[in-house]
Amino acid sequence: MTLIVVAEDEDDIRALVVRILRRAGHEVIEAADGAAALQDVRERHPDVLVSDIDLPSMSGLELCDAIRADAATADLPVIFVSGSLVPGDHRAADVRATWLLPKPFLLGDLVACLDRALTVGHHDGQPPMACP
Repeated sequence: MTLIVVAEDEDDIRALVVRILRRAGHEVIEAADGAAALQDVRERHPDVLVSDIDLPSMSGLELCDAIRADAATADLPVIFVSGSLVPGDHRAADVRATWLLPKPFLLGDLVACLDRALTVGHHDGQPPMACP
């Protein structure tokens, strides 16, 4: 079973993402802010992180940067699910995020993106790939 940390501060969106991923057969840990997500990543060693960018206490960008800076988590696939990125925005590439899924998204797109992340993993040195 795949272990996923979901970092999303909007309760409704987090509940939806968690429900989709659990129905797809995954174990999910929920975090309402970036600092809690980082703690979960360090303690639970998930297979994937699914994160919003705009999070309290530590942004998704800061979260991804901290993950990449730690040798124990540097290869963790990071999927940004966000409405904050616009074409030409290089912030996700700067922190070496793996995948990008823009909000709003179709439910199947999230599952397809996760499947792709699990298959390909983290492709360090490459710009983030768009999902699905």
